Amino acid sequence: MQTVTDIKSWIGKEQVRTGIIDHRQAELMAVTLGCDVPEPGSALPSLWHWLWFNDALTASKLGRDGHPQKGGFIPPVALPRRMWAGGKVEFVSPVMIGTECTKRSVVKDINEKSGRSGALCIVTIEHQILCGSRLCIREEQNLVYREDPKPDAPKGAAPIPPENPAVTRTIIPDPVLMFRYSALTFNGHRVHYDADYAREVEGYKGLVFHAPLTATMLMQLAEEIADGRPVRNYSYRATSPLFCNDEIRFCGREEDGRLVVWAQTPQGGQAMIGEAGL
Repeated sequence: MQTVTDIKSWIGKEQVRTGIIDHRQAELMAVTLGCDVPEPGSALPSLWHWLWFNDALTASKLGRDGHPQKGGFIPPVALPRRMWAGGKVEFVSPVMIGTECTKRSVVKDINEKSGRSGALCIVTIEHQILCGSRLCIREEQNLVYREDPKPDAPKGAAPIPPENPAVTRTIIPDPVLMFRYSALTFNGHRVHYDADYAREVEGYKGLVFHAPLTATMLMQLAEEIADGRPVRNYSYRATSPLFCNDEIRFCGREEDGRLVVWAQTPQGGQAMIGEAGL
């Protein structure tokens, strides 16, 4: 087992990738979300940069969950379950479709702790998206690693969400939507497509809806509320899982010059909370 010192030695580790923000990928994302296809040469919609610069590894280099094996760029955390727990994004300048961009990533922090469900390890990664020397996006991403669930462990209740939304949108995600987003982001995490694995290994009731897709849809709602005013920054935090074929309610309102958005479970619990700054 890796020691704390071994894990901490990954802080500062860097990864750099370069690629073209191609129009075809943006077109596929637009039809997946059912929105207008952006024009070639136009600005990439917010958070769509997550479709690029992802790991492309052979199956032999993947872990049991379909994610890349740890110990490369990601530190060799001993805990088996990985979750995209949240993050914050600063939109500095537009990413233009058709341009070559570079993504620079660095492991910023590793924090081991104990929670209600057992041991946790939070890995914070800082990303920068640059077009030439121009900084477009600055981002922090939080990955949480957890123990396997205990069979007799009680299920935690989702937090109570904010009240009185000004705008609401509802979807019922199906396997096709989830497959398409997994394919577009080259996300092999089995909780999104392997129901037996999701239930029997990671302890979920079924296929898990993607946290980054939830964050993207909440960002769309925030921009709808902004009504043409530019959103300069966005933070989000996942608080409870969402599932395939379950109704998801996206809610939001403007409050003291900021946009508060959240996603609700079918039972009315808070699954994700976000805040956008104008």
